[in-house]
Amino acid sequence: MLTKREKVAYGLGDTASNIVFQTVMLFLTFFYTDIFGISPAVVGSMFLLVRIIDAVTDPLMGAMADKTKSRHGKYRPYLLWLALPFALCSVLAFTTPDLSANGKVIYAFATYTLLMLAYTAINIPYSALGGVLTADPTERVSVQSYRFVFGMLGGLLVTACTLPLVNFFGNGDNAKGYQLTIAAMSVLGLILFLLCFAGTRERVQAPADQQLTLRSSFASLWQNDQWRILCVAAFFLLTGMVLRTTLAIYYVKYFLGREDLITAFVTLGMIGNIAGCAVAQWLSRYVDKVKAYIGLQLISAAICILSFFIGSDQLVLAFALYFLWGFFLQMATPLLWAKMADTVDYGHYKTGIRITGLVYSSIVFFIKLGLALGGALAGWLLAGYGYQADVPQTATAQQGILLSFTVLPAIGSILVAVVMSRYRLTGPRVLDIHRQLALRAGGSAPEHARVTA
Repeated sequence: MLTKREKVAYGLGDTASNIVFQTVMLFLTFFYTDIFGISPAVVGSMFLLVRIIDAVTDPLMGAMADKTKSRHGKYRPYLLWLALPFALCSVLAFTTPDLSANGKVIYAFATYTLLMLAYTAINIPYSALGGVLTADPTERVSVQSYRFVFGMLGGLLVTACTLPLVNFFGNGDNAKGYQLTIAAMSVLGLILFLLCFAGTRERVQAPADQQLTLRSSFASLWQNDQWRILCVAAFFLLTGMVLRTTLAIYYVKYFLGREDLITAFVTLGMIGNIAGCAVAQWLSRYVDKVKAYIGLQLISAAICILSFFIGSDQLVLAFALYFLWGFFLQMATPLLWAKMADTVDYGHYKTGIRITGLVYSSIVFFIKLGLALGGALAGWLLAGYGYQADVPQTATAQQGILLSFTVLPAIGSILVAVVMSRYRLTGPRVLDIHRQLALRAGGSAPEHARVTA
């Protein structure tokens, strides 16, 4: 059983990651359109184009991590090696040099690409690390609960502090304010990555005689049918979630008409996220992870649809529903990531090859593809409804923002529930796989499998 200290240390790595991830989801589109002066349609296309690069870099990073050999393990070393480059790329992405219109687009594309490459290089090994801390399915949910509680604390830091710090550092110059705010947060993120590195250990090892090539790794990956289901589910999940979180600022500013409440709105949503992640471990004790995950997606969809019928003057109800959406949606997140580790075990059982990094990286790619499509859809929809930055919006634009903020994310959650209805790695099935793997290795069944069986 892992100590709370190690679970906290692992969680601090996601605090560091979320300082950038949540900033990108919540503020980067707004930063590009209203601070840097790039059109929303161009921003949306740029987000999607960078994902083409990820299609190559994500699985390569996972395969590279699987083949890494060092005294620190396969995945932990990347936290040490890449914490500083990741921090520098974050600052560059929120820097606004005085350039022509075309120059701004080129600069934004280059620095956003660098940021996503750095995020890939450090976050994929970090994510895979969660799959090798323990083989116990219950402990895996616990680890992921700690991870996402601390990750959402990083998001809470972003939502609560970004705009006030922009005002403080910028003193009227928002471009300077964003740059210095991200610089301060990046230094904090660097420290947290180092604490994560120092406080964790890798325990679940690949077979000692395993020899990996790219061809054998990808062949093994494709045979893992449960992995394919998680990839599709992750894509739909992030598309809907990012579309909603990206448009939250626009919803409050232009539909509710209360720009002064933006920080309070997104902060309350982040508190809901944290509470949901904290409850996930308790839920997994009483409800199978698969059934719980499907149910939570349907509840989240219902909340989104209900939000469509909220009037612009019903502020309390609008805030309450956004909190509840974050609570139920994020309650499912640790369950999803625990299932990724189960999928690694399933692939090992089915093919005899253990490819933790490649499984995580390929699912993370679909997460980032959903992240990109959600952001792109936000930009395209804003442009399609005639959005104009920082001016009163037309009735058509307001209605478009409302529809895109509520109904479309609900469709995403419903699609996730449909896809996950085909997922077969229930709790008893996972324990049976663990027993079979232990017997193949010439040992007895692991303690968690013996006790639960």
